[in-house]
Amino acid sequence: MGFQSGLSGLSTSARNLDVIGNNVANASVVGFKGAVAQFADVFAAATSGGGTQIGIGSRVQSVAQMFDQGNITPTRNPLDIAISGRGFFRLSDQGTIVYSRNGQFRLDNAGYIVNSSGLNVTGFGVDPNGNILNAAPEPLQFDTSDIAPRATTQFSASVNLDSRTNTIQATKEPPLNNITVFDPADTRSFNYTTSGSIYDSLGNQHVMTMYFVRQPDGLGNPGSDYLVYVSNDGGPVSEVDLGGGPGAPATISFDNEGNLTTTAPLTVAADIANGAITPLSFTFSLVGSTHYGSVDGVTALSQDGFASGRLSGFDVSAEGIITGKYTNGQSSNLGQLVLADFVNPQGLTPLGDNLWTDTIASGLPLVAAPGSGTIGNLQSGAVEDSNVELTSELVGMITAQRVYQANAQTIKTQDAILQTIVNLR
Repeated sequence: MGFQSGLSGLSTSARNLDVIGNNVANASVVGFKGAVAQFADVFAAATSGGGTQIGIGSRVQSVAQMFDQGNITPTRNPLDIAISGRGFFRLSDQGTIVYSRNGQFRLDNAGYIVNSSGLNVTGFGVDPNGNILNAAPEPLQFDTSDIAPRATTQFSASVNLDSRTNTIQATKEPPLNNITVFDPADTRSFNYTTSGSIYDSLGNQHVMTMYFVRQPDGLGNPGSDYLVYVSNDGGPVSEVDLGGGPGAPATISFDNEGNLTTTAPLTVAADIANGAITPLSFTFSLVGSTHYGSVDGVTALSQDGFASGRLSGFDVSAEGIITGKYTNGQSSNLGQLVLADFVNPQGLTPLGDNLWTDTIASGLPLVAAPGSGTIGNLQSGAVEDSNVELTSELVGMITAQRVYQANAQTIKTQDAILQTIVNLR
């Protein structure tokens, strides 16, 4: 009986050392989860009860993986992604779904996100407008084509026009009763000018220049009305229609507190060459402009057009949304990573290569976006280290070695006793 107990102790100690050795060997493997050997005692079947039954050794009951969080280490690769909390990356191996905590990803030559073994990372795709489609997860593929240009449809400018300035006197001879003769080339014929960029249907950039000319009131004093002229790319104002006909100015007014009273947007139609849609039509708003006693200046400029752009980089949010950055300053969603969680992660079957597959014991995968429910968040530009604690493993290794030696000693002692019995005369 002593031999049987000692042999079982040697066997379980050897298996324990195997588990510890495997943990130590994988201490630097990204996403690795350490395991622990769990043991049980063994008793021979007995027909009678009582407290005199002696066990016949031990056995390995299971090898359980520990899914506690590993440390997160920053990297310089935006496709290195760490999970902070519960969950597994969902990967497709030619249609077979497997799971991993290793977030070292890259792009293949077709634009798919893959791991180091070439398995496809799955997630939610996007529609043509970049909206996330919360449908069945599918392999994520980046659309690397150029983003199409968009013609300007809205232009907004907020300016302050200095209320201390005088009205413009006529600069053309002979004077026309102090009625301003506007000339974009003559800075004496307008009070203030500023400009901003607009884009046509082909993504070509144009410069829209605005000129503001202060008008006299009914008594000939500086008034609160301004004429607004617009030119495109330095051309004549006759190529731009502000709603009153080509070249005709629009009028804006301010109250005696310097607030703009003309809030309705103007409709601009500018002649465009080079094959783009012409005229380029958009709304022009001056809402927010003021007439205070301070120097002329622009306080805000905005418009909604842009040129074509090429994908230059991307970001991954904590919720797994991958946002592409383009050379024209625009951004668009490229997809969203999903994570899978399990009621019993220890029921997963390890496959090697940092992969697991689900089983009946693990339960069905709960697939959702990161940060939802019990599922953890993502951190881009980082990886999750192995959760193996080397100090603890080395101490465990010493303990397992001593246990092995102790079981060997029981066999040696049993052998000595048996030898004594054999030598009896």
